[in-house]
Amino acid sequence: MSPPLFRCQEIGSLARPRWQLLAQKGSPLDASARSEFAEWDGRLGFARELPDARTALLEGPPGPAAGAAAGALASLFSLRYLESAGLDRVYDGEARRVEMYEHPVRNLEGFRFTGHVRSFDAKYYRKAAVVGPVRLARPYDLDEFDFVRSHARAEPKVPVTGPYTLADWSYNEYYLGRQPGWKGPARRRAAQRELVVALAREVIRPTLRALVDRGCRVIQIDEPAAGTHPEEVPLIVEGFNEATEGIDAELTMHVCFSDYRKLLPGLLEAKRCRQWAWEFANRDDEAHDAYALLDAFVEYGDRRDVGIGVLNVHVDAVETPELVAERIERAARHLGDPGRLWVNPDCGLRTRSLAVADAKLRAMVEGARRARAKLAGTAG
Repeated sequence: MSPPLFRCQEIGSLARPRWQLLAQKGSPLDASARSEFAEWDGRLGFARELPDARTALLEGPPGPAAGAAAGALASLFSLRYLESAGLDRVYDGEARRVEMYEHPVRNLEGFRFTGHVRSFDAKYYRKAAVVGPVRLARPYDLDEFDFVRSHARAEPKVPVTGPYTLADWSYNEYYLGRQPGWKGPARRRAAQRELVVALAREVIRPTLRALVDRGCRVIQIDEPAAGTHPEEVPLIVEGFNEATEGIDAELTMHVCFSDYRKLLPGLLEAKRCRQWAWEFANRDDEAHDAYALLDAFVEYGDRRDVGIGVLNVHVDAVETPELVAERIERAARHLGDPGRLWVNPDCGLRTRSLAVADAKLRAMVEGARRARAKLAGTAG
């Protein structure tokens, strides 16, 4: 039996609730945090599934125990939050990760943090310099995935930051220093390739293998840096192929906020990628059909699935189900095969409040239902 059309998935991080942030800082919960906790628990009933953690968070003293309880509860909250919206593939909103770059680097050798830098949404993360051979200190995300797998009702999909992005967002001191002579563009490219391949082989591949050994079946490789250097597509592809060599899982690649035409057709050489998860909604309007890009897959003969962004994660305005359905229908016409479409936000929803993100996700799921019904001839 064929899977249903237009299955819906999350794509990245969610905003952290105030009660989690305070508890993990070692601060007592204020009235606002307790009210927020009560409101969402009233909607989702997640806290009753972890009664000891609930007690530690709400009744225990501030400190490590309350912080650990908040992490577990936040992970479960995110699962139930996404599942209640009707998503078919979920994760935990990256609830236990400090940030998509700093999180993996904390688990690696050969890096030294140098200070904080600002990301596009006015958040900060610590940037690192590569000062020695990169190695995996410990496979990361395993305990995180174990928790998700044991509690998820929908299918879990683990997001993992890709080797190219980790390299691009780091200061490449060690591998550049190994290059002889003047450190001109050719030497810098060679050093960057050495770093990307080392990260792929020594860090990402063993992490993916460990996740698969734990039962993980779907992994999303995040490469947000890909869109900023289209001339380096061969290196992006090489990193992906090296990282996924021998990995027995459904692998997807998420690249956000890019002029994808500049990445094609080279990006299609990512051999084991089974789904492209891309953004469209933030640049789709009456004057510009963003989904016309899907014609390129027909042009190049690429038959893989495509996750289409139908929610603009940069604005609070909530898309209507009618708009979502129209975008899906338009995308299906361009691609020519509705069965290859997945539906998702453009990117992670961490910049939006939980209330706004919830409304957007519910509109997305309802829009997908309407598009599915219309295609089946049973709308209304």
